[in-house]
Amino acid sequence: MHLVNRSLVTALCSALALGAALTGCSPQPDDKASDKASGKQDTAESCAPGGLDTEAAGKLTVGTDKPAYAPWFADDEPSNGKGFESAVAYAVAEQLGYGRDAVVWQTVPFNTSFAPGAKKFDFDINQVSISESRKKAVAFSSGYYDVRQAVVALKSSKAARATSVADLKGVKLGAQVGTTSLDFINDLVKPTQSAAVYQKNDFAKSALKSGQVDAIVVDLPTAFYITGAEVPEAEVVGQFPNSGDKPEQFGLVLDKESALTSCVSGAVDALRKDGTLAALEKKWLSDAVDAPVLK
Repeated sequence: MHLVNRSLVTALCSALALGAALTGCSPQPDDKASDKASGKQDTAESCAPGGLDTEAAGKLTVGTDKPAYAPWFADDEPSNGKGFESAVAYAVAEQLGYGRDAVVWQTVPFNTSFAPGAKKFDFDINQVSISESRKKAVAFSSGYYDVRQAVVALKSSKAARATSVADLKGVKLGAQVGTTSLDFINDLVKPTQSAAVYQKNDFAKSALKSGQVDAIVVDLPTAFYITGAEVPEAEVVGQFPNSGDKPEQFGLVLDKESALTSCVSGAVDALRKDGTLAALEKKWLSDAVDAPVLK
């Protein structure tokens, strides 16, 4: 019995040793291959400079509206690198590994940029505020600019004397359709008469000049540009306070399913961290420095 048991033990040990040896020699799952198979590629690898899966191979397609307004753009020409958003677009492109000659501009109407549906751009830059409702249709990068909304009125208008939000309830206000400017009128001011809604800011400015509205609401840098260069008989009445815990921010718009979103956000974050965004803001938006806050 002892001899038989000893033989069984010896055989069992030999079998276990052989199994361990075979296991050690068998191919083991490769972590990187497994990650790629499951779609979990390394961020650094997937955001390799100039190697993104873009709309056009080797190019970065950037959308914005036309006309392209100052101070965000200059001379209605996004490709010249002048104006805050043109400069930001090229800075993001460079961060992603695309030189100026690899950036292709595409005309995209403001409301179309964040409407549901597939996009033909890699990202769009057009003073589009990040919001939860818009996130249902598109993706956003990290915010590249903290923005306030402001009121512009003719100096002779009763709206020019407003010092509080309540003072605006009885005046005729206007704003571009689909903007957070219009949201501020409807949700914060809640005027006694419905706001006038315009397809473009140019139409809103024309209505202001002709007295069809008492005041219009736009973002603060645009307000300063309007009063300084386009409608000198108007003035910036004041800016609205921040609503909620987070400031309103402009973000780059991407397709809802875009694989570039994390890469583009990473580029924006890097530009904020190294001071590039602050420097571009100082260069192109320095005139929009201050305005009284409407209480």
